[in-house]
Formats: sequence, C-alpha cells, structure tokens
Amino acid sequence: MAYSSRPYARRYIPSNRFPVGLKWLLIVNTAIFVASFFLASAGAADFFRSFYLVPSDVVGKFAVWQIVTYMFFHAGFWHIIWNMLTLWMFGVELERLWGTRRFLRFYFACGIGAGIAVILVNYAFGNPYTATIGSSGAIYGILMAYALLFPDRLILFGFLIPIKVKYFVMIMGAVVFMNSFVSFGSGISQIAHLGGLLVAFFMLRGRWLVTSIQKPAVREMKEWKLRRARKKFEVYLRKQDSKSDRWTH
Repeated sequence: MAYSSRPYARRYIPSNRFPVGLKWLLIVNTAIFVASFFLASAGAADFFRSFYLVPSDVVGKFAVWQIVTYMFFHAGFWHIIWNMLTLWMFGVELERLWGTRRFLRFYFACGIGAGIAVILVNYAFGNPYTATIGSSGAIYGILMAYALLFPDRLILFGFLIPIKVKYFVMIMGAVVFMNSFVSFGSGISQIAHLGGLLVAFFMLRGRWLVTSIQKPAVREMKEWKLRRARKKFEVYLRKQDSKSDRWTH
C-alpha cells in the first residue's frame, strides 16, 4: 500500500514549529547529562545511581521507576550526542505525523520494553547487578518506526553515503544483534537497542505479523477438516453400497 493511501497519512500537517514533545525530551536529557557531569566532577557521581537500570534492584528492591529513569542518563558526550541527534533527525516527522501524545507513548513504550528486555536477558545470561543507562532503546524504536513508515527515504550513512532508511535500519539491527553477544557489563547494553527495535516493530506491525502467521494455520486447519469430512463421506458411501449389495438378488 502506498504511503499516501494509508489512513494515517491524512493526519500529517507540515509545520515549521518544533514539536513540543521532542523539544522537552531533548531539554530534559541534556539537562540531566550536564547535571550528572558536574556532579561527577565534584566527586558525587553516585548521586543519580539509584535511577540507573539495575535488574537486581528492579526485581529485588522493586525499584520499578528505573525502567523509565534509566533512559535519561548517558555514559558520555558522544553517547548523548548520537542519541539526541538521531532523535531530532527522525523524531520530528514522527511527532508531526502522530501528534505529541502518541509520539511520547511510543517513545516511552520502546524505552520501557527495552529496559524489560535488559532485565530478562541479564537474569538469564548476564549479570543482574550491572547498571544500564541511555535512551538508545527508545531511539532505536524511533528508527524502526521511521523505517516502517518511510522505508524508501534516503539518508546519508556516515554523512557521506546515500542509503534508503529501510536498509540502514537492517544494517543497524544486524550490528546490534551481533554485538549483543558481547555487550554484557558495558553499561550501554546492546540488548536495550535490540529490545527497542523489536518493541517498535511489534507495536506497528504486530497485527500484520499475527495475521501472516494465522492465515496459513487457519488455511491448513480448513483443509484438514475438509479432508476429514471427505474421508467420512467416503466411508459412509462404502457402507451404503455394502448394504445395497446385501439386498440385491
């Protein structure tokens, strides 16, 4: 289906106004990064630590706020620059398309889903006492959404190479998947990146995915019932033929 014929395309209103939700995400993330930088310089680096995502704290101490607050902390200058730049590049059009409320719901759903993925995977295979920070899970969800809605848009990969968004996200997803095997203990978990991608995909394409799985199963079930009914009918006909033969002289 062409993008212009989709129902949500009619809600897009071009505007030069900077989206409100995106603006506040940039402000809050930047302000917290600056505050944490100065506190760390003053020897109070642990002041915000209770807001990092530590799986053992969430499960053992019921620190559920961490699955939200961890998104507002970053490990270094380039970490926050990459995340905020990506959020700005791809988030502007999404918020204008969806509206602020839906955009923020989607952003936090991806970030929270990524946090839950970090908790589960660290308990299963990693170290539940490792802290994870960064908005990358939510950012990767924004990337996935943009690729699904505008797959053929061209961007500059590395600011040099033109590439369609769908291929860019495929490459990023493959890199994240490979890096996820060696990311435990880094504090910037690749599992969060992968979790954000998957949550975004299921939020936007979950119904299509379920339908694509159900259709072959439903079709196979109908064919099985038809074959079963045909066999029963054949057995019935044979019985009727045998009864007719007994009374024929």
